[in-house]
Amino acid sequence: MDHLYEFVYFLFAFLCSKEMSGRHLFSSKDIVDFKLEFMKNYQLKNLSKKRFFSMMMISALCTAFPSSIFANVNEVQITMQAATLKGQVITESGEPVIGASVMLKGTSNGTITDLDGNFTLKGMSKGTLVISFIGYITQEIPLNGKTSLKVILKEDTKTLDEVVVIGYGTQRKEELTSSVMSVKAENFVQVTTPDAAGLIKGKVAGLSVINPDANPLSTSEIVLRGSTTLKSGTSPLILIDGVPGELNSVSPNDIEQIDVLKDGSAAAIYGTRGTNGVILITTKTSKGEMKPTIEVNSYISFQKIAKRLPMMSTEQYLEKVKEGYTGATDYGSKTNWLDEIMQTPFNQTYSINLRGGSKNTNYIASFDYTSNEGLVKRSKVETMFPRLNVTHRMFDDKLKIDAGLSGYQQSYGIPYNTNVYQSALIYNPTQPIKDENGKWTEVARDLYYNPLALLNETQGKNDATNLRMHTTITVTPLEGLDIKWLLSREVYNKFSGYYETKNHRSTTIQNKNGYASRETHKNQADMTELTIQYNKVFKGGHSLNALAGYSWNKNNNQEAFMDNYNFPTDDYSYNNMAAGTALKEGKATEKSYQEEYKLVGYFGRINYNYQGRYYLSASIRHEGSSKFGADHKWGTFPAVSIGWNLKEESFLKNVRFLSFLKLRAGYGITGTIPGSPYLSLNTLDLGGYGYYGGQWTTLLRASSNPNSDLRWEKKKETNIGLDFAFFNDRISGSIDWYNRDTDDLIWDYTVSVPPYVKNTITANAGSIRNRGLEVSLNFIPVKTKSFTWNTGINFSTNSNELVSLSNGKYSSSGYTDLGDTYAPIQQKTHRVQEGMAIGNFWGYKSIDIDENGHWIIEGADGKPKPIAEQQADNKQVLGNGLPKWYLNWNNSLRYKQFDLSITMRGAFGFQILNMPEMNYAAPVSLGLGNVMEKAFDNVYGKRPLAADQELQYVSYYVQDGDYWKIDNLTIGYTPVIKENKWIKGVRIYGSISNLATITKYSGIDPEVNVTGLTPGVDNMYRYPSARTFSIGVNLNF
Repeated sequence: MDHLYEFVYFLFAFLCSKEMSGRHLFSSKDIVDFKLEFMKNYQLKNLSKKRFFSMMMISALCTAFPSSIFANVNEVQITMQAATLKGQVITESGEPVIGASVMLKGTSNGTITDLDGNFTLKGMSKGTLVISFIGYITQEIPLNGKTSLKVILKEDTKTLDEVVVIGYGTQRKEELTSSVMSVKAENFVQVTTPDAAGLIKGKVAGLSVINPDANPLSTSEIVLRGSTTLKSGTSPLILIDGVPGELNSVSPNDIEQIDVLKDGSAAAIYGTRGTNGVILITTKTSKGEMKPTIEVNSYISFQKIAKRLPMMSTEQYLEKVKEGYTGATDYGSKTNWLDEIMQTPFNQTYSINLRGGSKNTNYIASFDYTSNEGLVKRSKVETMFPRLNVTHRMFDDKLKIDAGLSGYQQSYGIPYNTNVYQSALIYNPTQPIKDENGKWTEVARDLYYNPLALLNETQGKNDATNLRMHTTITVTPLEGLDIKWLLSREVYNKFSGYYETKNHRSTTIQNKNGYASRETHKNQADMTELTIQYNKVFKGGHSLNALAGYSWNKNNNQEAFMDNYNFPTDDYSYNNMAAGTALKEGKATEKSYQEEYKLVGYFGRINYNYQGRYYLSASIRHEGSSKFGADHKWGTFPAVSIGWNLKEESFLKNVRFLSFLKLRAGYGITGTIPGSPYLSLNTLDLGGYGYYGGQWTTLLRASSNPNSDLRWEKKKETNIGLDFAFFNDRISGSIDWYNRDTDDLIWDYTVSVPPYVKNTITANAGSIRNRGLEVSLNFIPVKTKSFTWNTGINFSTNSNELVSLSNGKYSSSGYTDLGDTYAPIQQKTHRVQEGMAIGNFWGYKSIDIDENGHWIIEGADGKPKPIAEQQADNKQVLGNGLPKWYLNWNNSLRYKQFDLSITMRGAFGFQILNMPEMNYAAPVSLGLGNVMEKAFDNVYGKRPLAADQELQYVSYYVQDGDYWKIDNLTIGYTPVIKENKWIKGVRIYGSISNLATITKYSGIDPEVNVTGLTPGVDNMYRYPSARTFSIGVNLNF
């Protein structure tokens, strides 16, 4: 509730500064009364210094901000004044355009129109005026001494002319023959996000973006069109301005556009790297002559835990002690362990960018700083994003050089320990934090730790630096011919130091006498690409774009690790590793590792367009990887797609309500390489002993079975799509159906020893199939003088099947069991089996409870049987952790200077393994610590579980996970700025993220992992989810 008070205070302080019709919204007495009442109710004396300071600063800024910079709508009149340009911007129907940009071309001088569409510019009589507004065609009007203007903007019904980024180039949306989705900055989800994926969450049909927790170090999980591989991951290829990167290696505030290449015909140009789709991120730039401009985006936010597990309170626990429940013990204190480890985090982001340019040179420099404190104490993360990009043109634009430097630096203390939150849930609420001697209360038992001791008796430092450098040289010797050479290097360095003091359980329980570790990582990715691209329009309506290129990639990864214990003092921490004795005694670890691999490719593409009616795109990539054997290093990945613009045909050309109609189809092949670079080679290591030359010596032996026949996985994808628009694009959308078949799956198989030296080998066998449907619909239901409403709905569904897991050479039992319930249950959670879907839960189906409170399960014959008589063949499919359907609904509303955006999304047709309930909602767990309130509730409406019913993985804990989320709500205000020397634009906004969740799932959040082969598990070690309240400001100077 405290956070709501703060949010109200911020909003009220802002509104106090506003004028409407020449007077303030609130009188001085209203303001004083509100502040007195607020301080009385909220008790500001309890605020932290940081939050109190922030509230006072925002209050002062809002109330003291010169209201004169905000235009009074009645002040704008169309009158003639010397050296002053005045005018009005209206639509074709005569309605004023509110907030249209009016700028003098090549400068930063300008303004925006007021509520009546009027504008005023002083001292302007020469040059060209540029008038623009979203959804309308931009106009350029020479002034030539004019002192008044009436500008009529026409609706931009050619939204299909917008440029979409594709592999190694751009294309008009109208010309696309593949499944590509583009999201511009103005349509991003306006939310505080850990990475770029959050900006397009719910915006792209078929793209699942999941944030399972609020850990400041967590990044988004992404899946595009299902699971197409077993061992190589599901993450799409991420390219930032053409250079490979990660979603968290670019500031969300620096991004101009995100394009998603979804199908095989679009992604095949990237070969093996494009098998899971491609996400192309385009950062902000400056173009043409422009005076230096500064953009500032700053926001502060606070979070609270979205939902707490209903564990027993101290009073409830003491009731069980009085009732004599087995395992319940009163230690005489009352401790809310969760409150002790949690905090209300105060987060800050400050972003500034400077850009400008002359006729030949453009530049942009930006800097971002983000501080995220985290819900759990001591989990603060600080990140900085510096960026500099310069573009220079010479020789009449025949030579262009673009150079960029960007990256991030991230710093934090100790990494989040998963045992902290889990222990805070189950640690006995009657245990004191410390005993009478001032020592932490500890119990010599695994998986049961004093959470405050884990937090406070550790020291650490983690510093990660990512530096990305790139240079592009473009030569245009002839009109339409571009020769481009790209060079890039990305370097990632990380240092980690960690220490457990002598008061940590590693000493008090395990007698290590101080434990330290030290670790370093370095990754370097080098790339060079040379492309030649030719564009030509021929007579008769023929248009051709041809591309040829070469790509070279090298990756080098290095890491080193050591630990030690038994230190003479805590003062050394991790900075004097040699002071410990365990390493000298051979009891500690010291190791290092390095790997390197290369990827080389030759590629080409032809795009053909005939009279805007018929389109053809064909590409091919021939690629080689050092990860494969000598006979299989190279693979060829072709693709072809066609499009037919039916609207341009004579039988539809005059159908007025139809704006656009295009049918397209594509087919493409992409590949997948394994994670390890040396699976095809003989590898050796030292291990074991042999008697040689009269003494025992360490043996040099084979460490794996080499597979010289290891080759590419190949994914063959067919996509059929329809794009349409009606009523001047007031209704538009697309429909896509796809089929993905992946052959030669890379998997680990059991083999005989001998002839093999090890009992497993990584080989190609088996296949998997994904099929799905995607529908995107966009509407403009209302568009009037003062009010506009845009809404978009997208739906996707995917089904998959593991067709086979064997071939003629390598065979398996047809299934493999994966996942882990952890101790004390220790069973696999999922089964991957031929003829079945990926993601199936595999366990015992509970159907009842007997009179003594023990589980009754369904046997292999379908008949009831006691859980005590369980057999392996009693297990069956209990559900599936992958959603069958995704639905997203995005709304954007604008009323005069106010805007409102609401993002909602849902997932349906899947189940979740509720591991917290499976472990903490059983009476037997009372002997292991605290339990959930429902541990003593009736099961199946009959009676509670018996006190001696051991924990079991049964279907009772596999629950429906369907959910619908109000994911983000943002309210903004953009005042009309009077002609001002300094400020060109202001927007103030407030938002709430993870606002509400509608679900029957009883866990803390139904948004759980959807990647890998064991999806749908709500882990009991999971960092909690958060609801985030933000307030921010955008300024343009």
